[in-house]
Amino acid sequence: MNMHARPADPKKLIKGATGDWEVVIGMEIHAQVTSNSKLFSGASTEFGGEPNSHVSLVDAAMPGMLPVINAECVKQAVRTGLGLKARINNRSVFDRKNYFYPDLPQGYQISQFKDPIVGEGVVLVDTVDGQIEVGIERLHLEQDAGKSIHDLHPTQSLVDLNRSGVALMEIVSRPDLRSSEEAKAYVTKLRTILRYLGTCDGDMEKGSLRADVNVSVRKPGDDLGTRCEIKNVNSIRFIGQAIETEARRQIGIIEDGGKIDQETRLFDPGRGETRSMRSKEEAHDYRYFPDPDLLPLEFDDAFVAELAAHLPELPDEKKARFVSQYGLSAYDADVLVAEKATADYYEAAVAHAGTARDAKAVANWIMGDVSAYANSVGLPVAETHIRPAQIAGLVDLIADQTISGKIAKDVLLLIIGEEKDSDPRAIVEARGMRQVTDTGAIEAAVDAIIEANPDKVAQVQAKPTMLGWFVGQVMKQTGGKANPQAVNDLLKGKLGI
Repeated sequence: MNMHARPADPKKLIKGATGDWEVVIGMEIHAQVTSNSKLFSGASTEFGGEPNSHVSLVDAAMPGMLPVINAECVKQAVRTGLGLKARINNRSVFDRKNYFYPDLPQGYQISQFKDPIVGEGVVLVDTVDGQIEVGIERLHLEQDAGKSIHDLHPTQSLVDLNRSGVALMEIVSRPDLRSSEEAKAYVTKLRTILRYLGTCDGDMEKGSLRADVNVSVRKPGDDLGTRCEIKNVNSIRFIGQAIETEARRQIGIIEDGGKIDQETRLFDPGRGETRSMRSKEEAHDYRYFPDPDLLPLEFDDAFVAELAAHLPELPDEKKARFVSQYGLSAYDADVLVAEKATADYYEAAVAHAGTARDAKAVANWIMGDVSAYANSVGLPVAETHIRPAQIAGLVDLIADQTISGKIAKDVLLLIIGEEKDSDPRAIVEARGMRQVTDTGAIEAAVDAIIEANPDKVAQVQAKPTMLGWFVGQVMKQTGGKANPQAVNDLLKGKLGI
């Protein structure tokens, strides 16, 4: 399907003074490769070391130092390509991209230009308006630059080369995105895929996932407009804000009779604006040429097949399985597979102790009360102290009518609080929390309340929706322990509803 021919969606258009505008977005994601050492040296890639403490002679570009390719980084790039359903190129070439900047000690960056390691692929993205396909143009390997620090000294800039030479995958999408929401959903999905594969941790706060966002606007149906690139956006929320801001800036300029200059801009979240950084260099300005110190990177189909054989189940496949195996809705499956640890946690609860239990009920507990608690303490679900076995226990107690859903919520509060390690069934027994299913005891409470409220009896017979009041009174009288189904049945029988 050719996404460029995608008809303009009226819901996604931006209203300008002269009519509607369509925003067109392409992304370049820089994902730091998960590996112990750098792309061409043995120096550590660990985050947060003392400045310039993870720098080999290669990273500092000392004379005569030669790069040696890190095989693990190559495997990670191929795994990622397979995860993006992309073409793997058995032969790729490392090029030098020449520019001068204090944090680039070599005076060039080793990257890939004409012949990248991974070619065209596709990412399926679920949005509120349905699924879209985002084309991947290429994925190439390159080394990161160091970091310039401008706020530690009044007159000097400092350079930390710890990041210099760290392997990055640059994942370039086609201009297939048509709104800030789609762009945010795309980055979220891509990050989920990378995390499942274990090829990038996706931690945007540490800079291991950064986005360059290309934005242009056009009248619906027109050719592509001139684009501006917003560099190094480091959060999904900021990506959305940067696109909205930049699209409106461009629309304003065009509607005032101006034209857009192709340039590189920066997004300032504090001021809610993008500002010009430099006019955009073309590829020839970088004088790309094959790196004479590195042979072309070549591997055979068997190398790729071996990596493909050991890929984990990816989010799309897992979602499809959750829908077919557990009867979950697409929405529920989506929420549960967004983080691999949450999906594993869910499956551990569903299948705990080898018993089959209501998969939808387990999903509801995890997505509802457990998630709410996890958010309140700032942890992912799988990292809270609540164990999958405890969720399974709650679902089982409701299923065999030992407790009601309401009592189960009280049991969960005890697990969250003072009974952290306890088994739900043991809590219920020790604290006398079983629901009353003895119809004799419930019947006595029902009779007492009907007798004491003749006026309400007349009302409920005229308006059956009043039944809830009676149910509430019976529950109150039984300390919330009466089986709600039994209460409802008895009341309906005795009141003739």
